[in-house]
Amino acid sequence: MLAIDLLAHRGAHVIKFKEAAIWSAVWVAIALVFGGIVFWAYGAEAGTAYTTAWLLEKSLSVDNLFVFALIFGYFKVPREYQHRVLFFGVFGALIFRGIFLGVGVAVVERFTVILFAFGAVLLWSAWKMLKDDDEDMDPSTNIGVRMLKKIVPLKDEYHGQKFFIKEAGKRYGTPLLAVVAAIEAADLIFAVDSVPAVLAVSDEAFIVYSSNAFAILGLRSLFFLLSGLLERFHLLSKALAFILAFIGVKLFFQAGHEVISPTIPHIPTWISLSVIVVSLTLAIVLSLRRPAPPAEVEPGTGTDATTDVGTDTTTDVGTDTTTDVGTDTTTDVGTDTTTDARH
Repeated sequence: MLAIDLLAHRGAHVIKFKEAAIWSAVWVAIALVFGGIVFWAYGAEAGTAYTTAWLLEKSLSVDNLFVFALIFGYFKVPREYQHRVLFFGVFGALIFRGIFLGVGVAVVERFTVILFAFGAVLLWSAWKMLKDDDEDMDPSTNIGVRMLKKIVPLKDEYHGQKFFIKEAGKRYGTPLLAVVAAIEAADLIFAVDSVPAVLAVSDEAFIVYSSNAFAILGLRSLFFLLSGLLERFHLLSKALAFILAFIGVKLFFQAGHEVISPTIPHIPTWISLSVIVVSLTLAIVLSLRRPAPPAEVEPGTGTDATTDVGTDTTTDVGTDTTTDVGTDTTTDVGTDTTTDARH
């Protein structure tokens, strides 16, 4: 499937909304068909677990999109190259997630008490998400980029879709390579909460990896589908934080049920699925009905008018506009324009 996707986008071009919508529908349809096969082959319990895990990973991946947009903006990645970067980023994510999930399943099978630690990690991640730490992220300090710079010298200019170039017999990396490294490093960080979250739904290796894989495979098309619309869904981060906190509490109950006493209740998978669906639906509906207020300009940072600080300029244009730095604009018709910039 990855090969088909790569061949379909082998030429550098901007992924537009219609194309992204078609590919998003294709990946969702494939994931749901696979879920139907799981229902048919392994029963309702396995099918519900797969659907819950897939939807959970799909919803958590939305938070990844904000970071991807931040990385692309920092490195000024041309839009026609973004799909190629995400393709290799997703390819690496499939490998790393496979390793982490395999280790996670093995550890949980031998040391069930580790579920308490996983639950604590999810509660910590929920708290961080509520703080909106992604807004303060600086891609230049990304560990993947810093490690790459120690291995390969990097150029500042893009050279088409190339990751490496040769100049004077020496190999250099392009900014596109640095972006892939940043994307991979970001996914490793996301795996910290993603892997424990999916293990709260199921500890079957087949279920957890297949649900992760299908959620990740549709990530690229989802990015282009929602590109430019992410800020409209301003309550999604709150819903995702709530979901992470709920799954964290579920892990505590699950660990207590297996380690402390069978009398401690175990939260069924269908309840987790219901919580995820309701939380995401409410976040989307409320975000659209109650848009986020426009960003306010901090005092002292200027206004919409252009002011030359430190000079007095008088221009006869037929109107009188008085502008103080950091204040509003007042207009009276019929006289001169005076700009007073105060220090």
